[in-house]
Amino acid sequence: MLHEFIAHNRDLIIQRTRKRVESRPWPSVSIEELESGVPQFLTQIVEILKLTTGPQQIAQEAVSATAAKHGAELMARGYNVSQVVHDYGDICQVITQIAVEQNAPITVDEFHTLNLCLDIAIAGAVTEHARLTAQAPSAREVARLGESAHELRDVLNSALLAFHALRRGTVAINGSTGEILGRSLMSLRDLIDRTVSEVRLTATAPRPERIMAVAFLDELGATGMLHSEYRHIKFTIEPTDPLLAIEADPQLLTSAVMNLLHNAFKYTPVGGQVSLRAHANQGRLFIEVEDECGGIPSSKGDLFKAFGDRRGPDRSGLGLGLSITRGAVRASGGDVSIRNLPGRGCVFVIELPLLVAGLDASRPTLTPTE
Repeated sequence: MLHEFIAHNRDLIIQRTRKRVESRPWPSVSIEELESGVPQFLTQIVEILKLTTGPQQIAQEAVSATAAKHGAELMARGYNVSQVVHDYGDICQVITQIAVEQNAPITVDEFHTLNLCLDIAIAGAVTEHARLTAQAPSAREVARLGESAHELRDVLNSALLAFHALRRGTVAINGSTGEILGRSLMSLRDLIDRTVSEVRLTATAPRPERIMAVAFLDELGATGMLHSEYRHIKFTIEPTDPLLAIEADPQLLTSAVMNLLHNAFKYTPVGGQVSLRAHANQGRLFIEVEDECGGIPSSKGDLFKAFGDRRGPDRSGLGLGLSITRGAVRASGGDVSIRNLPGRGCVFVIELPLLVAGLDASRPTLTPTE
């Protein structure tokens, strides 16, 4: 077994890894990292390997939880995320070199498992670093622009670190580290879109245009599909009446709905479903985003308030998305509300006036399916 080979050659692996770490030009190396860090990293790799149950068969949830736990421990000891990423990679490369030198009876599947463990460990460390950074309290007296820039920098840093790990060739693009890069890029897009909408709301008047509901939802669908792929959540867009149209600022409305979709994907667990739909009733258009977050506790306050309550344990972000959503929708003469589905999820509903009031009641309109 690979973990037995590592245990037998532990001293040699530590010695070589220390030399490799000490000689690298970047990132910086600390004495603590060489003396205590390398053995700790090796112990963590062995712990993750022991969670495997056979060739190419990883207990994904257990491995991810272990990697996140180790990531938090390393951050608490003062390691930056660059050191974590590189140290994991250096140890795995040394293990591979020694195994080749000794012609050790290690199978291809076991090497594959080692690379997969490395991938998950790096992804877990980067994710945990981003989460801990986002949880760090920011003083409310700091300018809003400064807070947004800080959030953008953190997400960009996660993307760059994941990209650097992929570029080194130690992990595959289609693994967990690749997903970190994809999610980070999607988050950057959402943050930039939110910032642009916030500026539009405060600095300029809305610029309404005719918007066909079908075309609008189709455009959102492409981005929604990317979110769903990276988060392993099913995403559906229900059929929409092709004649439904509204008049609204496209930028603001897009931002409003994307904020709702982003939250839906954020709070829906892996394997769950997020749905997007639109229907008309009594001269109004209703755009609905339904998730499977489990429902909203009655103790939660106004979720649309800036810096307001969050509906789940994920505290990342500034808590401005729903506030901007409300402002963007109201700027177009509409409003947004929540329909709670206890034990199941919730539905965020954007209500806007149809472009032609008094839609022909004799013609059936699509209604959401429960």
